[in-house]
Amino acid sequence: MKKYILSRILVAIPTFFGITLLVFLVSYFASGSPLELLLSNQNISEAEIERQKIKLGLDQPFYIQYFSWIGKLFMGDLGDSYRTLQPVMNLILNGLGATILLAIAAVLIACVIAIPLGILSAKNQNKLWDNIAAFFSFFVTSTPSFFIGLVFLFIFSVKLKILPIGGMYDIGQEFSILSFLKHLIMPSIVLSLHMVGPLIQFTRSSMLEVIREDYVRTARAKGVKEYIVTIKHILRNSLIPVVTYLGMEIPLLLGGAVVTEQIFAWPGIGNLLIQSINTRDYPVIMGITIIVAFAVLLFNIITDLVYGLLDPRIRYD
Repeated sequence: MKKYILSRILVAIPTFFGITLLVFLVSYFASGSPLELLLSNQNISEAEIERQKIKLGLDQPFYIQYFSWIGKLFMGDLGDSYRTLQPVMNLILNGLGATILLAIAAVLIACVIAIPLGILSAKNQNKLWDNIAAFFSFFVTSTPSFFIGLVFLFIFSVKLKILPIGGMYDIGQEFSILSFLKHLIMPSIVLSLHMVGPLIQFTRSSMLEVIREDYVRTARAKGVKEYIVTIKHILRNSLIPVVTYLGMEIPLLLGGAVVTEQIFAWPGIGNLLIQSINTRDYPVIMGITIIVAFAVLLFNIITDLVYGLLDPRIRYD
């Protein structure tokens, strides 16, 4: 096990730096400049613009800027934002907690909805429940998140007025768990729905493969109760495709909840990423890239380890 984890880490290290190099390269050669705000101000002299360019290190060649950034990264310094002049680490930490809470809630909701529907679909193949699950899966997968979000806002915030229209808490009021949960409900459900369709299909198809295995028929022949057969023998051995999908999807939620955070004014790093892209704030873009890349690589390793817990036949020795 230790050797396997070590080997995965050794593979992840060059992958991580390859990702940072690619994003830095794309950012460097993208149209526009972090100095655009200064350039739009007619009262700023050419000398001041040049001074700011030298101060930010934008006058250096690509490779000099990249290795300078890497050197600071090894020292735990992600640099300062071009837009706010605040440390990038502080900006990311301010929004990371909100995004993690939203992602966890979305994954839990997706599993609670999708896995039972996948089970019912597999156990009632080509029957009513299977058709309902297939229609629901197709509907939530094909409907854009922004449209669902706007519909939720119109129904629950504008018409029924039972949920807040946006934000993470009530401004000007003392923080409470109930208020936080009310703000969390709509964005977490909207974010979870794009995962529900694939999860239903993965659960269904995997269970249909396992349900015909000899050990399942043997368990039923021994008189084992049906719900125990379903949960212990069928579902557990069907979860590897589900875990694989979640292992790839969860880390992407950290940087991919942009649309949902924009619609519901959720103060996460998705909002921060959009602002940084619009203003060419490269240090913040690179900082968020590091977070997402690290999460993807970490969850890939965790997913492989979970395989061994679900299927004892898998060994890492």
